[in-house]
Amino acid sequence: LSKEFSSASSTNTVSTITSRVTRNGDAVMEKDLLNHEDLAGDRGMIDDIFDETYREKEGPKPPMRYVWRNIILMSLLHLGGIFGLTLIPSAKIQTLAWAVLCFLVSALGITAGSHRLWSHRSYKATLPLRIFLTIANSVAFQNDIYEWVRDHRVHHKFSETDADPHNAMRGFFFSHIGWLLVRKHPDVIEKGQKLDLSDIKADKVVMFQRRYYKPSVVLLCFTVPTVVPWYFWDESIIISFFIPAILRYTIGLNATWLVNSAAHMFGNRPYDQHINPRENPLVSLGALGEGFHNYHHTFPYDYSTSEFGWRFNLTTAFIDLMCLLGLASDRKKVSKEVILARKMRTGDGSHKSG
Repeated sequence: LSKEFSSASSTNTVSTITSRVTRNGDAVMEKDLLNHEDLAGDRGMIDDIFDETYREKEGPKPPMRYVWRNIILMSLLHLGGIFGLTLIPSAKIQTLAWAVLCFLVSALGITAGSHRLWSHRSYKATLPLRIFLTIANSVAFQNDIYEWVRDHRVHHKFSETDADPHNAMRGFFFSHIGWLLVRKHPDVIEKGQKLDLSDIKADKVVMFQRRYYKPSVVLLCFTVPTVVPWYFWDESIIISFFIPAILRYTIGLNATWLVNSAAHMFGNRPYDQHINPRENPLVSLGALGEGFHNYHHTFPYDYSTSEFGWRFNLTTAFIDLMCLLGLASDRKKVSKEVILARKMRTGDGSHKSG
């Protein structure tokens, strides 16, 4: 019996049953299989655990179908972001500080919210915190929480295969932004429809956001970030719109996308050398702690997505603060013994050099 993870307040044990060959895209690996029933019993889910039974369909791939509306909108957004960069020297310091605050709030809506709380259920949040994270998630405008969770669980369950929405085996551009510019592979749709999302459907806060997502985005992602500088410190309406709204939104999107692209291609693999995701400190800096990606795909149920606590990981510090304030609880954490054992068993050896 080996301890696989523990919460901040209690220890849970998970049996290691057997070892057999598993396939992850083109990579073949030896891996201890966890007793997923025990694991699911603690979190109530296993749909973010890699499915070793999935096989890509043989034969030619389906033709790529472009979504021209998304291509045009994303092109205009990035042109607007570039224009926003040129306005920075003309902006008031309060406006720049406001833009940074909007970025941090929106990022937490993704990292602490739709990712660590709702996708992986790696900790529990009270109603006030869930409401805040839902508001922050609408500021981020990266699809509503329900859709984000569905796509992310599919990403973990079928990582680097045709059923992965942003399959990094299709190249940097596809995994970064291209996947949003084309129709989903049929396997992504099929597998996404079969996921158990009952926990998300049961969360009234999440479903309320889904029902009113479009107006919430107009208000929280664009209107409020623009109106505050213009109204409270008489900033130019052009600067107010293109820096705290457009530029901030563009940077937020790309910070998240780098987790799907750069953190799947560049960096070391100290925990599991047989999977694509890597440790990328630069991505962690921009994405508030989400760049420890080899660790995260090895232990997706760890609330910190890293073994290093607050290092390059503002989201972990935020969740810890919420626990201190009594707004969060039951953080799941992998024990040091299990981490070391996994490094020795499947890692690339890079941990030995620090």
